[in-house]
Amino acid sequence: MKKVTIDGNYAASNIAYMFNDVAVIYPITPSSPMAENVDVWANENKQNIFGNNVVVTQMQSEAGVAGAVHGSLIAGSKTTTFTSSQGLLLMIPNMYKIAGEGLPTVFYVAARSLATHALNIFCDYSDIYACLKTGFNIVNCSSVQEVNDIAIACELASVKSGIPYICFFDGFRTSHELNTIYQTELNDLHKIVNPTMFAEFKNRSMRVDSPYCAGTNQNPDVFMQNRVLALDKYKTAIDDFRMCLDKQQEITGRHYDTIEYIGDTNAKNIVVTMGSSADILELAQKQYKNKVGIIKVRMLKPFDEKRFIELLPKGVKNITILERNLDVNGTDTLSGFVHSTLFKNNIKAKTYSGCFGLGGKEFTPDMALAVFDNMINRQKEFFTVGVYDDVTNTSLEVKNNFKDAIADFAMRVYGLGSDGSVSSVKNTIKILGKETASYVQGYFDYDSKKSGSLTISHMRASYQPINAPFNATQVDIVMCNNEGFLKKYDI
Repeated sequence: MKKVTIDGNYAASNIAYMFNDVAVIYPITPSSPMAENVDVWANENKQNIFGNNVVVTQMQSEAGVAGAVHGSLIAGSKTTTFTSSQGLLLMIPNMYKIAGEGLPTVFYVAARSLATHALNIFCDYSDIYACLKTGFNIVNCSSVQEVNDIAIACELASVKSGIPYICFFDGFRTSHELNTIYQTELNDLHKIVNPTMFAEFKNRSMRVDSPYCAGTNQNPDVFMQNRVLALDKYKTAIDDFRMCLDKQQEITGRHYDTIEYIGDTNAKNIVVTMGSSADILELAQKQYKNKVGIIKVRMLKPFDEKRFIELLPKGVKNITILERNLDVNGTDTLSGFVHSTLFKNNIKAKTYSGCFGLGGKEFTPDMALAVFDNMINRQKEFFTVGVYDDVTNTSLEVKNNFKDAIADFAMRVYGLGSDGSVSSVKNTIKILGKETASYVQGYFDYDSKKSGSLTISHMRASYQPINAPFNATQVDIVMCNNEGFLKKYDI
């Protein structure tokens, strides 16, 4: 391992490159840098665990990508792709086929809002939830470091089980956040990857010297029997993934589980969430006046009901499920999995559901504190946080109570799109991360018009690792590179 300052896209593409023969790509924001990184490394003849460089092919659309991934897997080439939002939706028909035929692959997704009343290029989980029925196992990462580590487990588990995986993380928040992490290198992976573990997959590839029949049309006499047969593979999927999490721990030293618990084990009030919001809730929890537990869901599908019940404190009274998604006509998301699990196990706790962060809306520790208050004071059963809702009156009141002491130094830079402000801050962050003992973090706000509009660059530096996926509210230096902004914005 080596200490580097990179973003989530870079961390994901590094692991994807190591484990795959082929990458089939089509660019879509905010996942495009993953494909770009892999393309660059392939042209530089960078080696993967097979001793080869990855074959990269760009298709005419994401639908073509999914078809090419499917064909490449059948031919025995370990294959991956990178996508988001509507691009992921175009892959769904082939995803059903890939899962149905038991082909191991990992799709890396920078989660992004689906276009509903408007197009949005920023994060929520509506694209991920659209894939729940495809047969892919779905796993999330909450930080740049976790992207590196969890991607290893996904790649191993997919080959071990013959089940395809979606490995997702927050688009723009995690995908584009610069952070100092410990990156896994090729020599690290060789310690845990046995070349023979890929032999079974490659041996059942469709070749001229070993032909077989696939993708047939089946009638009612046999279709159901073959479909039900798939259950045998999935019944060990959770254990397979957990074993591969343990395997990555051998080289990273970091432990993960399908579901994790943070806080007092006797807490009566619990918040369930996934993604970067879990780290924000943990920061808020440390400053909250009451005992609150956090259940961090890492493996969304299949949902580890047994582990969830094991971690749930005895005598729990209130449970809040936070969703980075809004189902306007009912729910089949994280809330659905939690409610089903509680019902099966006869847990009588009061439940609350909250919507946050749609379309990249910022989620802060102050909002997390409002979520805790709503649950403990037994107020709104369904709520939104981060907006002021004076139409349906779902929103929570957010107060400025959180004491932001995350880093030793914080800076905010206001710039005009394409004036070099973002690039200069990125360079500063990378220099600090490389040339000093500091841990650094960088995040960059800009709208979809990019050039000519407002950009805000956020930087933190500390002598301790920084795990704070929200913008600093208290900074040491503010810079403004366009004097017109002084009158237009509250700088």
